[in-house]
Amino acid sequence: MTGLVILLLLLAATLAALRLLAVRGPMLTMVTAALMFGGAGYALQGRHGLPGAPGHGAAAARHVPLARARHMLLGQFTSAERWLILADSYASRGKTQDAVGLVQSGLRAHPDDFALWVGLGNALVDHAGAITPAAELAFARAGKLAPWSAAPKFFHGLAMLRSGQPGAALAEWRALLASAPAEADWRPLVEDGVAMLERQAGS
Repeated sequence: MTGLVILLLLLAATLAALRLLAVRGPMLTMVTAALMFGGAGYALQGRHGLPGAPGHGAAAARHVPLARARHMLLGQFTSAERWLILADSYASRGKTQDAVGLVQSGLRAHPDDFALWVGLGNALVDHAGAITPAAELAFARAGKLAPWSAAPKFFHGLAMLRSGQPGAALAEWRALLASAPAEADWRPLVEDGVAMLERQAGS
């Protein structure tokens, strides 16, 4: 039973992230169908009584593609991007520990690159499946290095959402919007997230 509850929580978090990252229309329908198909297969054939054990498949399922949001908030042609692209590649194959190590290697070479600190926070959340003290420190470090950037607060809020803390995520994103310039090109991304969480809170 615990396995089924975890599966449902993962499905809900994944669908929320897809909406937040503006996956719409036929693509959203296709992804939703694939998730439901996989969930049905697990419900019918999964061995729920077995003790949990980490594996590449479980780690890959925790990985949430963040490239689109990252490009919008951090830019696409940056010194950090090559490290983050490689980390995404590892994480998408379930090698989340390798992804963390790769970003840490980037930080050893560029310790004051706030985008890499944001990437480290995201990689740590992928690896643990929830926000951790180390991820909190990474997001905080990014915020200190770039207090003018929306990225640390946005991804910290997303990490809280992925950790089952929608109220905390909503509060962070509302505060981010309140202090954001009206012309910021990333505002629709955050506004969509706030609207989604407000609908969920009201339902």
